[in-house]
Amino acid sequence: MKKVSVIIPVYNAEKYVAATIESVLSQTYENLEIVIVDDGSPDNSIEVCKRFKDSRIKIIRQQNRGLPGARNTGIRHASGDYVAFLDADDIWLPEKLEKHVEHLNNSPTVGISFCYSAFINEKGNYTGLYQKPRKLYDITPSYVLCRNPVGNGSAAVIRREVFEDIKFQDDLHGTVEDYYFDERLRHMKADATDIECWLRISIQTHWRHEGIPEALTLYRVNSGGLSANALKQLEALEKVVEKTRSYAPDIMANCEKVARAYHLRYTVRRLVTMGDGVTAVKLFNQALANHSGILLEEPGKTVLTGSAAYVLWLLSPLKSVISKPAVSRS
Repeated sequence: MKKVSVIIPVYNAEKYVAATIESVLSQTYENLEIVIVDDGSPDNSIEVCKRFKDSRIKIIRQQNRGLPGARNTGIRHASGDYVAFLDADDIWLPEKLEKHVEHLNNSPTVGISFCYSAFINEKGNYTGLYQKPRKLYDITPSYVLCRNPVGNGSAAVIRREVFEDIKFQDDLHGTVEDYYFDERLRHMKADATDIECWLRISIQTHWRHEGIPEALTLYRVNSGGLSANALKQLEALEKVVEKTRSYAPDIMANCEKVARAYHLRYTVRRLVTMGDGVTAVKLFNQALANHSGILLEEPGKTVLTGSAAYVLWLLSPLKSVISKPAVSRS
């Protein structure tokens, strides 16, 4: 029976981490370990974690290294055949691991098994929104870069052999260690190291990405999380493009501009929800300049996104005039 190592990086998550751990302990698949990585958390998150007395839980402490650094530490301490990451504010449905283990057991060439995700808010309530990749099979490096079918770090379960195939050594923190996620791409207010890792797996190994068409992960959207920093996330993705170009120039030549267009369009949608019409229109125009074919490939979503950006942009001056205080003439 395959063992699953569940790695939970913890930093400032005392409001959510108990529900996160409970969702793992409630899994129908019980042959697992939980590796909690205290990434120098300044709040009471680890005190909350210590309340759980299950023998399958172990806590690793380190100075703050950010999300990729915590994931790397977790992998080094993991003993399972399969590895899964769960952010400390996300939740799994009880049957998640059972279904992924079955998928991997029955699909020997699949290295990354992922699923749909449902969005929940800060209170844990469903928002009605989902991450549902358009493709679950036949996923190419270009598709990984353009669309990131895995969606988020809490959605995937990965064979341990996959990480052995992509590991490299670095002395970033003063000691030579094995690395899996590239911590040199760490960004303080955004993170694209998971996309870079999935992309490197797709380019440098024979392992396939394949999805399960069910929402088994509950992805929490909160105003203070990495997901709230739309423009910073775009910067982080540009670093991924630059790195990948350095070792796979032929692949990047065919998909770099396409990928940038899709990333820009995604950022535009985020900016619209944040009410920034000026920047949204600017980035939407950049998306079309990089790859106008996005209008033909996904006309509905692209036109809707552009229209929303332009409407918001047109309303911005009107809103300014309406809200401008009247000048006293007395």
